[in-house]
Amino acid sequence: MWKSVSIWGVFLILLLGRSHQAQAWEGFVRTQGIHFMLNGYPFFSNGFNAYWLMSIASDPSRRWKVSEAFGEAARNGLTVARTWAFSDGGSNALQYSPGVYNEQMFKGLDFVVSEARRFGIRLILSLVNNYDNFGGKKQYVQWGRNQGQNIGSDDEFFTNAVVKGYYKNHVKTVLTRYNTLTGTAYKDEPIIFAWELMNEPRCLSDSSGNTIQAWITEMAAHVKSIDQNHLLEAGLEGFYGQSSPSELQTNPGFQVGTDFISNNKIPGIDFATLHLYPDQWMPSSSDQSQLQFLGKWLEAHIQDAGKVLQKPLLLTEFGKSWKDPGYSNSQRDAQFNTVYNKIYSSIMTKGSAAGGLFWQLMVEGIESMEDGYGIVLSQTSSTVNIISSQCRKLRYLNKIFVRERNVARAKKAKAMREAAKRGSSVEMATKKRSLRWF
Repeated sequence: MWKSVSIWGVFLILLLGRSHQAQAWEGFVRTQGIHFMLNGYPFFSNGFNAYWLMSIASDPSRRWKVSEAFGEAARNGLTVARTWAFSDGGSNALQYSPGVYNEQMFKGLDFVVSEARRFGIRLILSLVNNYDNFGGKKQYVQWGRNQGQNIGSDDEFFTNAVVKGYYKNHVKTVLTRYNTLTGTAYKDEPIIFAWELMNEPRCLSDSSGNTIQAWITEMAAHVKSIDQNHLLEAGLEGFYGQSSPSELQTNPGFQVGTDFISNNKIPGIDFATLHLYPDQWMPSSSDQSQLQFLGKWLEAHIQDAGKVLQKPLLLTEFGKSWKDPGYSNSQRDAQFNTVYNKIYSSIMTKGSAAGGLFWQLMVEGIESMEDGYGIVLSQTSSTVNIISSQCRKLRYLNKIFVRERNVARAKKAKAMREAAKRGSSVEMATKKRSLRWF
């Protein structure tokens, strides 16, 4: 008896494990009002950034580092990763020159997608960089110049027809890529959470935001013409612009040619994003002042995403560098606690926030990728404990929402059955009365 129960218990565990593993990546994430939805249920998730995944995975002898990163992330409850689907120009690029690709690097990205699927971690894939790292808009503009285009500023990345054509071609190439390991086209791959048009787009030559507004409008339509399955976001940091003058004082003292409200209202942009770096934006301010700014910045965007944009909000980058003067782990812990608590409070009050992705996750042995913000989850620390604790809270909330929805559906089904029975009884009684006439 005990033996049979044990075997049955093991069978159930294996069955549930397989079911959970299958459900981990099945279904595309959608939006419904100000919330993300997955298979009909609200979807909340904390995650991480790891820009280096494709680069490391392009070397088969180092791919285990990617597997290690996903494994550690999954064990700590992280379920979304944001990474680069670009590397432009240079000897080890993804895109050597316009339309010419490095298959070995692309196979590295294939591996990242397949491993994300194995570990149930959804991906946000960014398609180009604003900065010079990994090529970015500077490389695209140089390609245009090489073809005889009369281009002055790098900001003409957003306006030059030839350069925009290069970018559109890259978008199409990535979205229609067939994964050599899974056989699935990227545009049909459910483990991909969303596409990101650009990492932190900035256009300093046009503070009105109109240049980037036009570019996002054009490129969002281009992405959606190829891929109707996935969500799309612009990659914005969250700076307010001229469409919301009352919010300009919320900015950390400067503008970068973007507009959080108008840019995110564009058709095709499915959710708003926010970055949070008070240590970079306000380097001369005290740690306490930076923390106060962080709270107000996050609260303002949660409210505006919900009430003005009426779209979900995802905090896609935040962190604190150990290179900051006077840095301490307690300062970073205070920042992470504040961020996670604001997100959790929003979720509990049915607000727009859906999760936060810290910058950045690292593993041992890739120190060359370190920028001061790296967190190695296998190294127990107070910050890692905060991350895993907050992920458990969101996972529990997800389970509660699933349970509540299932209970509601069960009650509705029961009510329908009972109504059907009553209707059947009434119909039978009517038939009996009608037979008396004959």
